[in-house]
Amino acid sequence: MHLSVNEIKSVRSLSSKKFRDESGLFIVEGEKMVDEALHSRFEVVKVYRREEVGEETMSRLSQFSTPSPVLAVLRKPAPQPVKVEKGLYLALDSIRDPGNLGTILRIADWFGIKSVVATPDTVEVFNPKVVQATMGAIFRVDFHYTELTSFARDVLEAGGRVYGTFLDGRNIYSRDLATGGDSPSVIVIGNESNGISDAMASLVSDRLYIPPFPEGAQTSESLNAAVATAVTVAEFRRRIWAK
Repeated sequence: MHLSVNEIKSVRSLSSKKFRDESGLFIVEGEKMVDEALHSRFEVVKVYRREEVGEETMSRLSQFSTPSPVLAVLRKPAPQPVKVEKGLYLALDSIRDPGNLGTILRIADWFGIKSVVATPDTVEVFNPKVVQATMGAIFRVDFHYTELTSFARDVLEAGGRVYGTFLDGRNIYSRDLATGGDSPSVIVIGNESNGISDAMASLVSDRLYIPPFPEGAQTSESLNAAVATAVTVAEFRRRIWAK
């Protein structure tokens, strides 16, 4: 398969958010990721395989220093409104690291969280580093950029709970947790450097704390955002199994 210079440039341009926004397209790479895309609800625009385009062309198409054997161009799904209903949600308050966002989506996928919402300044979900870090979770977890304070108010008005982790919070292992079975429950994950914003903190109904072990021990200052997400979500899910 011979590719024109313009087609190669067009695919390469998708490394830039500007061109992803203009075209409505993004890239996934790797056999597992492309297979996941082909079996998802996402529209796959084109697939490029190394054996069809050649090693040199594949290296020019790829976003990575070591090209994958297959690469696909996908169309970004149209944004959908967030439905506030019973269940467990993650709300991301200005997550900036692509690896963290991708890992958080992977955690949501593992623990059966179907919807993740985020502030508009959270890193773009179609950033190639985010997409690869999700390991396919991007195709199964609904992701929404929205005004988090409005979302949190809607949850509270629906009789739900808004949780967040703070250094002055109460031990998560000794707190009653609403797991989302009867009403919406939201776990807010704060920015890597600044934590949960003041605006969101004012809407948190339950301030939680993940204690070190043994409790009170001198240890690391804090947990990575993705690690804190995994610990918190795992405890919420454990409460269901423990009943």
